[in-house]
Amino acid sequence: MDYFERFAIPHPSPAIYASMVAIGLTVIAIIVALTYFKKWGYLWREWLTTVDHKRIGIMYLISAILMLFRGGADAIMMRAQMAVPDNKLLDAQHYNEIFTTHGTVMIIFMAMPFIMAFMNYIVPLQIGARDVAFPRLNALSFWLFFMGAMLLNISFVIGGSPDAGWTNYFPLASNEFSQSVGVNYYLFALQISGLGTLITGINMIVTILKMRAPGMTLMKMPMFTWSSLVANVIIVFAFPVLTVALVMGTFDRLFATNFFTTSNGGMDMLWANFFWVWGHPEVYILILPAFGLYSEIISTFSGRNLYGYKSMVGSMVIISFLSFLVWTHHFFTMGQGALTNSIFSITTMAIAVPTGVKIFNWLFTLWKGKIVFTTPMLYSMLFIPTFTIGGVTGVMLGMSAADYQYHNTMFLVAHFHMVIIPGVVFAMLAGLHYYWPKMFGFMLNEKIGKVTAWIIAISTLLAFMPMFFSGLDGQARRMYTYSASTGFGMWNMVSFVGAIGLTIGFMLIVYNVYYSIRYAPRNIGSDPWDARTLEWATPSPVPYYNFAKVPHVISTEALWDAKYRQHDLFPEKYENIHMPNNSGIPFILGCIFFAWGFSFVFGMWIPTIVTTIGIFICMAHRSLEKDPGHYIPVEKVKETESKLRGSQS
Repeated sequence: MDYFERFAIPHPSPAIYASMVAIGLTVIAIIVALTYFKKWGYLWREWLTTVDHKRIGIMYLISAILMLFRGGADAIMMRAQMAVPDNKLLDAQHYNEIFTTHGTVMIIFMAMPFIMAFMNYIVPLQIGARDVAFPRLNALSFWLFFMGAMLLNISFVIGGSPDAGWTNYFPLASNEFSQSVGVNYYLFALQISGLGTLITGINMIVTILKMRAPGMTLMKMPMFTWSSLVANVIIVFAFPVLTVALVMGTFDRLFATNFFTTSNGGMDMLWANFFWVWGHPEVYILILPAFGLYSEIISTFSGRNLYGYKSMVGSMVIISFLSFLVWTHHFFTMGQGALTNSIFSITTMAIAVPTGVKIFNWLFTLWKGKIVFTTPMLYSMLFIPTFTIGGVTGVMLGMSAADYQYHNTMFLVAHFHMVIIPGVVFAMLAGLHYYWPKMFGFMLNEKIGKVTAWIIAISTLLAFMPMFFSGLDGQARRMYTYSASTGFGMWNMVSFVGAIGLTIGFMLIVYNVYYSIRYAPRNIGSDPWDARTLEWATPSPVPYYNFAKVPHVISTEALWDAKYRQHDLFPEKYENIHMPNNSGIPFILGCIFFAWGFSFVFGMWIPTIVTTIGIFICMAHRSLEKDPGHYIPVEKVKETESKLRGSQS
């Protein structure tokens, strides 16, 4: 009985038990389906062992969408709890667990894999490469992320969810105030997935710097590639800080050290500093690739090259630098003094300047353009005013004196969501519609897509604009209930209606995918949007080797040059193509990391030692393995190209 009590949920409820049943039935259904349709071999050969950057990108995309609905379920429960005064839908403990997992899932396990999906799929195509620099490391990056996500998501049915907030502030996250293993799950899930992200950062930087097509200098790279490069540089500098903080937090909880305690020489504010030294650059890790996507989409559907290319690049570099100089604005009210607050107030407002430059660049790109309002373009247009609201309120929060009024209220929650949802989620949905035909060979339905875009945009305003007003009226964030006399009821009910609207919008996206799989035409060609950059010069969907011939580039708009300026994009002859072999080691290593993290969460030291040895055995195997890859014969390349191009003509 002691063995089972270790894994018991400390705060069970009917919803938790229902989730256990649902998870069990889902797993059984997947196993039965794979067995019935005899897909185990296909799953292993084509997906679990793949090192193809495109398939890895698609797996990131699927994971991100699943986590979007996982985090969205938490959001609906929170808004339902707050919709009316004195609600008893959730108690305080369950509410703490839900808002903790909501924030963690949405930032780390939804938004991050969404941008990683586009980086993995698009960047090698945009620079004319056949894969990333380190294909197996790329596969390992995904499986580490995925296993970290799964580790966090089993917490609410085995052992209990984290409950100290997505920022995991100490001493609230200490054993004294959070006695279940939930915070341990948080620490190890983020550690494992963060290691995968750091590997991706290194991999992408090397890929972009060393594998560009002939003629593609740094200042001839497409804007999404530039934004990915800058974001990955931030990753390489920011994520080691999070790694160190998570290790220190783990030692505090498992080995009774005193890094973040309020006694014995510890300093709880040290965690806050470490977290936000990573946490604020993390916002720009998310937002800069989103800006890159908007740049590609706005340029394509304006029929113009991007206005102010050099200023766009310069503003991203400035943002990356300033992103490390603003972290203290997250605790203006914690007694650090007027001088420190003033310095960080200035840097916070300064970072709005290069962001504003981008807004004007997009507006000038639109000016005198022949605008085509496709679904991706509609999301991009809805983004500009909505994001501006979030950005302006961020400047308000950046004024340290005023922040004493706004801090720890729903005003701050509204600001953050009005930045991240239009800035990141709209971009990801725009990119999803824009690149879907490149990924899968058919387009998502435009009519359903446009209706969905309007529903999501309007619902975003309904869900979060009321929070500005309730926050100014004094509604504190993280409250799980309130009395009718506060007057917050009306604002929270409107927010709940907005949350329902967002749910409908995201369900329509799923319906759009289903509808388009069944009814969308497949003869769309390789360039259905009349795009400008190199990824659209490949067939749709893209063959394993990406480019049959190495492209030669003369500007930022390689495909546009080939279509309308008589540039010979592929002057070379067909040759044998060298490609890496698939490998099961990244998947196996990811599974071992999952078991390693689970063992640490519960302090099971023998399994921890065994899995640690397993990790080193896998690393040693890879170090000693001789794997030269394989060549695709030129005849096979010609045959594939003829088949793909012929089917799209």
